[in-house]
Amino acid sequence: MRILILSQWFDPEPTFKGMVFARELVRLGHDVEVLTGFPNYPGGKLYPGYRVRLLQRETVDGVSIIRVPLYPSHDGSAVRRIMNYLSFALSAAILGPFLVRRADVAYVYHPPATVALPAMALRLFRRIPFLYDVQDLWPDTLSATGMVNSRRILTCVDLFCRLTYRMASKVVVLSPGFRRMLLERGVPTGKLAMIYNWCDEAQIVSTAAGDEAPELNGRFNVIFAGTMGKAQALDAVLEAAQLLKQRQPKVQFVLVGGGIQVEHLEREKKRMGLGNVLFLPRRPVSEIGSLLSRADALLVHLKDDPLFAITLPSKTQAYLAIGRPIIMAVRGDAADLVERAGAGIPCLPGNAQSIAEAVEKLVAMDKEQLDQMGRNGAEYYQKELALPVGTRKFEELFQAVAGAGASW
Repeated sequence: MRILILSQWFDPEPTFKGMVFARELVRLGHDVEVLTGFPNYPGGKLYPGYRVRLLQRETVDGVSIIRVPLYPSHDGSAVRRIMNYLSFALSAAILGPFLVRRADVAYVYHPPATVALPAMALRLFRRIPFLYDVQDLWPDTLSATGMVNSRRILTCVDLFCRLTYRMASKVVVLSPGFRRMLLERGVPTGKLAMIYNWCDEAQIVSTAAGDEAPELNGRFNVIFAGTMGKAQALDAVLEAAQLLKQRQPKVQFVLVGGGIQVEHLEREKKRMGLGNVLFLPRRPVSEIGSLLSRADALLVHLKDDPLFAITLPSKTQAYLAIGRPIIMAVRGDAADLVERAGAGIPCLPGNAQSIAEAVEKLVAMDKEQLDQMGRNGAEYYQKELALPVGTRKFEELFQAVAGAGASW
């Protein structure tokens, strides 16, 4: 089949449905083309070697990549974030129909929801049916993270999303909770499919035996790796570190990554006198596996919000694949998954005491118990979530969509 991947974000930006997915589709014999923007996520600044222009074409590992203009930004400003989303959506909707080859099916990666605009344009003008992969529930996320507070805007976004679901040939979700929510919003059962995400396992796992990390030596290291924003609500983790400072002096919390809350968290660490908290800069996927593999426990934490009870934070898959015990400070589907895998301990998000108690439970275990938890997670990942497993499921859906065509 000829498959078009439509995504605002693509390599070299960090995205697990980017080049990893495209390469796997090519390996299975498909012709893959990508319509995307100029790389600027997550820092909001263009990557070295790129500048915004009307059009740029690249070919990487047999994948044809078309880049169209956007406004680079990814800071705390809602206005600039909206400009970033809308600029790509309009560029791709206007230019895309003239630039892309005829495809049998388009794979559309959401967020942001505005990526549906070029998907609709391609369906209207090029008759390309699309599969819509919902990784983030809008307008729920906009409200939960505080990015948008206007009820009128949230209502408009909701109506736009409902239109997108109607126009999509298939809608894929990442968790049982997402599936329940979209069923409640009127998406037909036959249109919905659930496929768990995977991680960039080739790089994550292959770098697990990399260089030593001297900053971790001699401590019981609880590592959080990823974006540090409002949704992650990591103040509670600092509070847990404060509780454990005297009770478990061997424990160290290691926060790795970037985000709009990093400076705030570093100030709080200094104010609270937390010598058991270490901040490390964001590392590329090609290096993070080495650090994660040396963790005694890996931490997932999100704000205690009903929306996050039905999601699976993307770092969950990397944590499972790396094979270390997981502290899952997220309610609902994510906690259920880790429990089902036998890969870690759940605790209450936003609750410093609960987080501290989960850490203490792991500290009390011997090395074999901890290693077994890690092995359980890695085995579950390979069986249920790995790239070949997920891609085969997408391939079946692509074939179904292409066979049905773009009928109205």
